[in-house]
Amino acid sequence: MAKILAVGIATLDIINTVDSYPSEDTEVRALSQRKVRGGNATNTLVVLSQLGHQCHWAGVLIDEPDSAIIQQELTQFNIDSSACRVITDGKMPTSYISVSQETGSRSIVHFRDCPEFSFTDFEKIDLTLFDWIHFEGRNIDQTKLMLHYLAEHYPSIPCSLEIEKPRADIESLFSLPSILLFSQNYAVAHHRKTAQELLNSLPKGIVASCTWGNQGAWAINKEQNLFHSKTYDPDNVVDTLGAGDTFNAAFIDGLLNKLELSQALTKACELAGRKCGQQGLTNLVRK
Repeated sequence: MAKILAVGIATLDIINTVDSYPSEDTEVRALSQRKVRGGNATNTLVVLSQLGHQCHWAGVLIDEPDSAIIQQELTQFNIDSSACRVITDGKMPTSYISVSQETGSRSIVHFRDCPEFSFTDFEKIDLTLFDWIHFEGRNIDQTKLMLHYLAEHYPSIPCSLEIEKPRADIESLFSLPSILLFSQNYAVAHHRKTAQELLNSLPKGIVASCTWGNQGAWAINKEQNLFHSKTYDPDNVVDTLGAGDTFNAAFIDGLLNKLELSQALTKACELAGRKCGQQGLTNLVRK
């Protein structure tokens, strides 16, 4: 079991399941609605906790009613939030999500009135407690300070960086983590037609993965050898929300367990596929 810290956000997700995604300027009835905790960093921790790790979240909590749902689920999965900054003003980030029952795909409208976790907050954490640190690729200037601080003072602690979407100057972070976790969304935004094209464009020596929908995922090692894993599709695609976070968690778990890069990639695709076959992340890991 490893001790893992994830730096990023938690959200309140209001999820409406619909028959199929509506066309513009139409009205549809939701088949169901649920309110749950979301956010990439905490989703990844929920999966890592089920994989047997001791998980800690560093982010911002706002003392307002919606945070109760978030904190309740963190407690359910034994995720320690003592590294968080707690404030009284603002609103927890909220995602309004439509999940298509027809395809399992999801579309998200996100609202936030919440400051980002800062380098000053990060400096206060006793990092000697952790075996791995995971960062969301957001809040670029502050994340860069965190990564430089980690490299200078705790060079033996491996770390990962999720790159889900294009952000100004995010490329300046690429040389700092132990491993980069790319999404297809980022690659396509940078006019890359395949995961291989994106990974081959990286400077030599960078270890990275890139997911690519129903084509599976690829990874590249320091010697620029490419590895591929197919998808492991469920019988029925129920809910793809959180599949990328599940992939990242399983990939990190594989590396912590000293699997070869290709083995960790396959394990990550298997668990992400299982997630697509169920609603939510609870009971995802079967003992």
